Amino acid sequence: MKTETNHPLRWVPSAYFAMGLPFVILNMVCVLMFKGLGIADSQIALWTSIIMFPWTLKFLWSPLLELLPSKRMIVVATQIISGAGFACVALALHLPSFFAVCIALLAVVAFSGATHDIALDGLYMAELSEQDQAKYIGWQGAFYNIAKLVATGLLVYLAGVLIDAREAAGATSGEAALHAWTIIMGAAAVLLVVLGLYHRFSLPAGLKAEGTEKKSAGEELKAVIGDFFRKKHIWLYIAFIILYRLGEGFVMKIVPLFLKADVASGGLGLSEQQIGLYYGTFGAAAFVLGSLLAGYYISHRGLKKALFSLVCIFNLPFLVYAWFAWAQPSSALLIGSGIVLEYFGYGFGFVGLTLFMMQQVAPGKHQMAHYAFASAIMNLSVMVTGAVSGFLSDALGYKLFFIVVMLATVPIFILSRVVPFRDDKTNT
Repeated sequence: MKTETNHPLRWVPSAYFAMGLPFVILNMVCVLMFKGLGIADSQIALWTSIIMFPWTLKFLWSPLLELLPSKRMIVVATQIISGAGFACVALALHLPSFFAVCIALLAVVAFSGATHDIALDGLYMAELSEQDQAKYIGWQGAFYNIAKLVATGLLVYLAGVLIDAREAAGATSGEAALHAWTIIMGAAAVLLVVLGLYHRFSLPAGLKAEGTEKKSAGEELKAVIGDFFRKKHIWLYIAFIILYRLGEGFVMKIVPLFLKADVASGGLGLSEQQIGLYYGTFGAAAFVLGSLLAGYYISHRGLKKALFSLVCIFNLPFLVYAWFAWAQPSSALLIGSGIVLEYFGYGFGFVGLTLFMMQQVAPGKHQMAHYAFASAIMNLSVMVTGAVSGFLSDALGYKLFFIVVMLATVPIFILSRVVPFRDDKTNT
C-alpha cells in the first residue's frame, strides 16, 4: 500500500526529470557550449559521444546495484554527484586546457548519470505493477523530455541572453561565451543537488527483497548476461532496440550545429538565444503533449497494435530537417513548426520504446539488470551514430546528410510490423 508521500506522482515526474537532465546536457547542450568556445565540430561530436559510453556499458555494474539494500540511496547519491560534477565543469572552463579537463569531468557525470538510470528504472519497475507502469509511462516520458526542454530551451536561451548582455558591455565573443556557460553549468549543478535533497524524502525506499540468493558480482553478471541472451526472440528485440533510435542518433548532435551554422555553410544561422527560444516555446508544449498523449494512446490500444504508428510518429519528423537543409527557411513560424513536429514525434514515440523494453525485454528474474542491458544497447546505437555523425556531416554536407538519415530509418518501419511479442499465441 503506497503512502501519500511516495505516491508515483510525487516522485515519477521529478525523478525522471533528474534522469534526463545530465543526459541531455552532455549530449546536446555541451555541443553548443563547446561550439561557442571555439572547438571544431568533428571534435565536439566525437568526444561528446565517447563520454556517453557509460550509458552503453551500465549493464556491467547493474548486478552490483541489485546487491545493494536500497535503490533510493543510489538515486539520491548520483543526483548529488552529477550536480557536483557540473559545478566542477563550471570552474574548469577557465583553465587553459579546458576542453580535455571538461571532457574528463563530464565522463564522471556520465558514469553517475548511467548508474542513476539503472537504480531509478529498477525502482520504477519494482514499485509499480505493469498496469501502473503503463499508466505513469506518459508522465515518465513527459518529464524526461521536459528536462530536454529545460536544457536545450531555457538553459540555452539564458546562455544566449547572457552572451548578448556581455558583448553589449564590451566583452569579446569568447569572453562572453565563457561567462555565460560558467553560469549555466553552475545552474545545472544547483538544480540537480536540490532534486537529490528532495528525493531523499519523496522516493520509495526500493529495498532489496529479503531471501534473495547471494552471489558474487562476477557470478551475478554471468547469470544476468546468460539469462538475457536465452530470452525468446532476443536477437529480434536487440535489432529492434538498435534500429528504433538510429535516425535520432545521427541527428541529435548535428541538429544544434546545423541550426547555429551560418547560412553560407548550409545552416540556418540561428543564435543560442533563438535556438533556446524555439525549443523552449514551440517545442515545450509539443514535447509534453506528445509524451502524455502517448501514455493514454498505448493504454487504450495496447503496445502491440500501437507500435507501428509509434515508429512512424518518432522517425518521420526527421524529414523536417532534410527540408530545412535544402530550403534554409528564415521564417520563425516555419522553423518553429518544424521543431513542434519533431518534438511531438520524439515525445510520443520514445514512450513506445521505453515500454517495449520494460514489458517485452526486461521481465524475468533479473528485471532491473535486463532493462539496464536493453537500454545500454539502445544507447550504444545512439552513441555510435552520434560519434560518426560529425564526420559524416562534414563529408556530405547538411543536405545529403539528412537524406542519408532518412534512408537509415527504413529498416525500423519494416521490423515494427513483424517483431513478435512475448504473449503472442503463435509464439508460446
